[in-house]
Amino acid sequence: MAKSSVQYLCSECGWSGLKWYGRCPQCGEWETIEEFHEAKPASASRTAAPGRTSRTLPASAIQTAAKPITQVSQEDVARLHTGYGEFDRVLGGGIVPGSVTLVAGEPGIGKSTLLLQTAGNIARAYPNQTVLYLSGEESQSQVRMRAGRIDATCENLLLASTTDLSTVLALIEREHPTLAIVDSAQTIISQDVDGISGGSTQVREVASALIDTAKTMNIPVLLVGHVTKDGSIAGPRTLEHLVDVVCQFEGDSQTALRMLRAVKNRFGPTDEVGCFDMSGEGIEEVSDPSGLFISSADAAVEGTCVTFTLDGHRSLPIEVQALVTDSALPAPRRAVNGVDPSRIAMLTAVLYRHGRVNLLSKDLYVSTIAGGQAKEPSCDLAIVAALASAAKSSPIARTTCAIGEISLTGQVRPIPRLEHRLREAARLGFTTAVTAPLRKQLHIPGLNIIEASSLRDALEALGLRSSNRRVSADAHIPTERK
Repeated sequence: MAKSSVQYLCSECGWSGLKWYGRCPQCGEWETIEEFHEAKPASASRTAAPGRTSRTLPASAIQTAAKPITQVSQEDVARLHTGYGEFDRVLGGGIVPGSVTLVAGEPGIGKSTLLLQTAGNIARAYPNQTVLYLSGEESQSQVRMRAGRIDATCENLLLASTTDLSTVLALIEREHPTLAIVDSAQTIISQDVDGISGGSTQVREVASALIDTAKTMNIPVLLVGHVTKDGSIAGPRTLEHLVDVVCQFEGDSQTALRMLRAVKNRFGPTDEVGCFDMSGEGIEEVSDPSGLFISSADAAVEGTCVTFTLDGHRSLPIEVQALVTDSALPAPRRAVNGVDPSRIAMLTAVLYRHGRVNLLSKDLYVSTIAGGQAKEPSCDLAIVAALASAAKSSPIARTTCAIGEISLTGQVRPIPRLEHRLREAARLGFTTAVTAPLRKQLHIPGLNIIEASSLRDALEALGLRSSNRRVSADAHIPTERK
């Protein structure tokens, strides 16, 4: 009896087996096991002995010889520049020839627009070569309409609209472009395997065929990928293992800011982030996004404080705003945006116990500017300072920033790469920085560094000195010191 080629594959973790389960035995996710039919290899690639089938080539047919690693050339590969400095930063300096890059993101976030503009930039930079854009979601006229709107039209930019994998591979082999873009992996169908478009079987087969073509012809391929409702990349998890680079294109639909992050990169770092601005004319890179996350007000405003976070190798200023009001409800309200809600509850208790500022019965509203994220522990001191400033109606100077993590004991703890953050603060014009005690002495021109070992010291340095009152351990309001 012939062995069945049917297997069952988990779309979340890549587990495979011969039996279907409602729950994956490896990752524990429900309803992720799907039927998988392995593709039949071409007969020319097989050597069959009597009575059995084998994929192994005879020794005489092997063309590639194994060699010692010390004899392998170390020549630097000339990367293909995308025309976006931010995109090149995320990729590690540009697109590596023969690589396959997966760009994933939510619907309407701008994946196709970014890659179409990238295709136009490369086509203009290399007028004697071609760039191939293959769309399985839009017709040629629809792509042409968008290209005209974002100024990405060039004679050597070739468009094709197809959902057949064989046609895609044939076009790449015939045109031999400098860059091939496939939009998207979930819309291309292979006739050699069963399954619906976008299923695990089809996506895996399409990715394997494109990777094989890219490596064989040394042509870089940018592959668009869809995401599921929870934000993970659609299709089997093995798709991310097969490709060379995985990038996430993120952003808030309410703002024009877009972030490109490298989740996996075989040719560069994975902690870089690129900033872009989405508009009706396309996507523009933001080489210095420091001014996006702070307000433009010149005068000091109560309830605001600026901190500095790290996103990859880039330090970004984040302005935290807080509003404190009397509560008319039995349970005071806590509304946050861009801040961890559980962190707010903890910091409120620490501020009450060690900072002598009682906000337990108040409604608290904490937010960041322009969709910035203040969820790093280094933002604790700025959040507490903004809350204390709002509660005391005492503004903090616009040229002062606060960077540090606060523990449950009221101590201000040091954070990683503090020097990098402080130098960025000095570059943006900040003159005072309240931080945790330094491990080594730093001298940054134009910046006065105030070290605070406790929350009380930090509030005093920020001009938020509390009154001469102490907090009673068994009361909900401060009591007079005896």
